[in-house]
Amino acid sequence: MRRAVIRTACVCAALVFAGAATASAQVVQSFQVHGGAFFPRGFDARPVDDVLVENLSVAEPLLFDIKDFRGGTIAAEWGFGLGRHVELAAGVGYYRKTVPSVYRNLVDVSGREIEQDLRLRVVPISGVVRLLPLSDASSIQPYIGGGVSALNFRYSEVGEFVDLNDFSTFPARYIASGTTPGGLFLAGVRFPIGGDIYGLTTEYRYQWGVGDTGGADAGFLQDKIDLSGGNLTFGFLMRF
Repeated sequence: MRRAVIRTACVCAALVFAGAATASAQVVQSFQVHGGAFFPRGFDARPVDDVLVENLSVAEPLLFDIKDFRGGTIAAEWGFGLGRHVELAAGVGYYRKTVPSVYRNLVDVSGREIEQDLRLRVVPISGVVRLLPLSDASSIQPYIGGGVSALNFRYSEVGEFVDLNDFSTFPARYIASGTTPGGLFLAGVRFPIGGDIYGLTTEYRYQWGVGDTGGADAGFLQDKIDLSGGNLTFGFLMRF
C-alpha cells in the first residue's frame, strides 16, 4: 500500500515537473496550505454496494447518519504556472473521522446499547490543472480546473456486534485499507494580499472514488466504500 502511494506521488510530481520544463524560464511557482471541511456523498447518491448504505439498510441496521462523516480536512499543494492562464499542481490532503453507532433495534442481555465506532481516513494525493482566465495575480483571480488523484483510505468497524443466528454479542475489529484512483473537479477564487506574492484562497473541489473493503471475507456487509464527496477549504498562498 505504501509503495503504491509513493509511486502515485512520484507520478504526480513528474507530471508537474514535465509541464514546467515546457514553459518559459520565467516559471512562477507557488505553495499553498488550506483547510476546511469534507462532505461525503449522501445516502441516496451512494452505490447500492456501499458498506455504509448496507449498514443502514440490513434487517438489523446500525444507528448513525452519513452526515456524521462530515469532518475537517487539511492539505498542502505545490504549483507551477504555465504561461499566464494555466497552472499545474501536485498536493496531498488528510481527512479522518470517527462516528459512534449502536444497533437501532437491539440491546444486550443487560439492556445496554451495543456500541461500535466506524472510522474513515482518506489521504488524497492529487495532480490538478487550473485555468485562470484573469492573469493578473495582484487582483482577484477566479479559476476552475480538474485532475486525478490516488485516494489512500482506511475504514474500520470496531466494537460489539450481534450474531444474528443466536443474537449473542461478540467483540470484533474489522479493517479495510488500500489506494484507489479517483477524479476531481475544482473551482475557486484567489484574493491578493498587498501585491502578487501572497494571497488568500477559497476553493471547492469534488472528488470521485470507490474503495474495496474485501466484503464478507474481511467481515464487512459489502465490498465497497464510496469515498466521493465535496471539500470546501480556505487557505494561504505564496508565490516565488
